[in-house]
Amino acid sequence: MANKILYYSTNLGSEKVSFREALIRGQAPDRGLYMPEIIPVLSQDQLYSFTDKSYPEIAETILKLFINDDIPADSLHSLVVDAYNFEVPLENVYNRNYIMRLDRGPTASFKDFAARMMGRLMQYFLKQENRKMLILTATSGDTGSAIANAFYDLDNIEVVILFPIDEVTDRQRKQMTTLNKNITVLAIDGKFDDCQALVKKAFADSELSHLPLSSANSINIGRLIPQSIYYFWAWAQLANHHDDRIIFSVPSGNFGNLMGGLIAKHMGLPVERFVVSTNENDEVPVYFEKGIYQPVVPSRNCISSAMNVGHPSNMARIIALYGGVMDEKGNITKQPDIERLKADLWPVSINDNQTRQTIKQAYQQYQLLLEPHGAVAWAGLHRFFEAHPEKNFPYQLCVVLETAHPAKFPQEIEQILGIQPDLPESLANLDEQKEYMISMSNRYDDFKTYLLNR
Repeated sequence: MANKILYYSTNLGSEKVSFREALIRGQAPDRGLYMPEIIPVLSQDQLYSFTDKSYPEIAETILKLFINDDIPADSLHSLVVDAYNFEVPLENVYNRNYIMRLDRGPTASFKDFAARMMGRLMQYFLKQENRKMLILTATSGDTGSAIANAFYDLDNIEVVILFPIDEVTDRQRKQMTTLNKNITVLAIDGKFDDCQALVKKAFADSELSHLPLSSANSINIGRLIPQSIYYFWAWAQLANHHDDRIIFSVPSGNFGNLMGGLIAKHMGLPVERFVVSTNENDEVPVYFEKGIYQPVVPSRNCISSAMNVGHPSNMARIIALYGGVMDEKGNITKQPDIERLKADLWPVSINDNQTRQTIKQAYQQYQLLLEPHGAVAWAGLHRFFEAHPEKNFPYQLCVVLETAHPAKFPQEIEQILGIQPDLPESLANLDEQKEYMISMSNRYDDFKTYLLNR
């Protein structure tokens, strides 16, 4: 195939590989993250053709470009249709401001979009090669449940999920711990960054090289590319004409969601700006303001728990996309084009008080029910309007990403609004089910011993 896309490491010390190899490996041998060396650009006509397509049809078109000929067209079609069998509502709030509800999948989280596609792609390749894989993944909230659900009971894959014991809600935890079978859940005495560091260290440990390890975090390119699709979907559903420019406000923790949007923009999607809405883990807003990137250690515990990330893995990809180099520890050895970065991204930090006020105001003013992550993004958009009043006019198209179902945060919602959110089917009956999990320290030696003794 003449234009086959290869994938390079952001640390620039590993060979380029195919999509299949990047997906199966997860992280590059030099500890970098895989990136496509070319991002294909769609024409205006191709983009506008999406207005008549279903979500699976758009997904198939985008994925084909990055997977090349690694999967035959008919097989890819079947995988996509199977993965995306739920709705993606766009809820109008006022003027052309919309909420995109990414919470209608089987675990009521946006992580379903990437995890379900990735699980099917991995299983396809592993079955072809008669191989087995041990997936390690760290979660700060919704990734774990989405991965557990997407990979549950797959023949060729076992999954070990690490989560910070005190920083996920009961429902988030139970979505992971009630499955068992090929899913093992480790409750780590530490922060999400500790969980993520344990996983990354295991990948780089030569004494574990005999284990068939891979990752299902957004460090894996197979998680990332599917996250670009819903940006195309939102624009295609709402655009009035070819060059109708859109503002997205993206709740951002490990920055995989944002990176998916940036891939869409670089493919030609007419994005006016990404509002990068973070909680009190403000390392990226500070970097944009001061020009110095400093991870937040330890990460700050906020009610938008999935965003409690002090050093987002995907910053290395964002820096690479804009011509710079950042290693896995956050050291920038080559600065990106900061002016281009600032032209495309507008980061903002929203604290817990502001998050709670936003949930209350949105419900009172618009009967709009937000959970903490969506509330951070809604608040972020309005902070952007305050800073850029010229963008705040009735015809500007804006989409705020709501990344989890409000019923995942019943205590916060009840405390703020005095109501209990309706339970979606995916969250019903969790309380009655038995939980399976193993408690563990945040010491690498303990985690390594566990992996060696499996």
